Amino acid sequence: MAATTGWDEPGPDAPTGVEVTRRRSAELFVVLRAEDRSSAERDGARDALVHLHLPLVEHCARRFRNRGEPLEDLVQVGTIGLIKSIDRFDSDRGVEFSTYATPTIIGEIKRYFRDKGWAIRVPRRLQELRMQIGAATAELTQSLGRSPTPRELAEAIGCTVEEIVEGIESSNAYSTLSLDASDDSDDGAATMLDAIGVDDEGLEHVEIRESIKPLLDRLEPREKKILLLRFFKNMTQSQIAEEIGVSQMHVSRLLNRTLEQLRTSLEEQG
Repeated sequence: MAATTGWDEPGPDAPTGVEVTRRRSAELFVVLRAEDRSSAERDGARDALVHLHLPLVEHCARRFRNRGEPLEDLVQVGTIGLIKSIDRFDSDRGVEFSTYATPTIIGEIKRYFRDKGWAIRVPRRLQELRMQIGAATAELTQSLGRSPTPRELAEAIGCTVEEIVEGIESSNAYSTLSLDASDDSDDGAATMLDAIGVDDEGLEHVEIRESIKPLLDRLEPREKKILLLRFFKNMTQSQIAEEIGVSQMHVSRLLNRTLEQLRTSLEEQG
């Protein structure tokens, strides 16, 4: 008789932390999108999604450490991107939320760095709100043991979430830094401009790539091999025909049929 497995030693079939997060995320999105749920239930699901995915924000923010901005501020900015991702995410597309949200979070942080290079005159109310956000963030971080969400900041300060977001964004103009400035007196020292990444064109196609993966898995081995040889190994149709032992015309028909099948499946998903 097999021995039972305790909490301290999870069995081989026990779900991993990633699987638990993925499952919980899916459940919360169902509540968030359900029209028959109350506003309080949907707001609670939205807040829970923010809490659940804060580690993803912190992971993205750490990529920009040692670039002249406190990690805490980068997490706050990244959280704005997380909230935008939650509001825009469509679970019916079959893409993992973390895959969808990561480009938005990173993009928000990059925009924060770009905006830091501009001197902007901020209204007095936003300057005061920024100070309140800073003080409330410090207190809540200590009491909660983590960075607070915009909703928690709004409740602590007594304003709306939108005002919190506006206050965080206004902090971009709090100080300015030349993109040509460096932390080293040497002429060859790296500048701030060197540290800021450029837009990754590949990120724009993340959703398409993730959507097409399960479709590729359904293809017959020969069709999948033809796609691999054509688009990943850049072989011509004649070379493919020689490789798999069929005519070039047959390769052309198989390739066109497979591409049309993938295109139709993607349109049905959309």
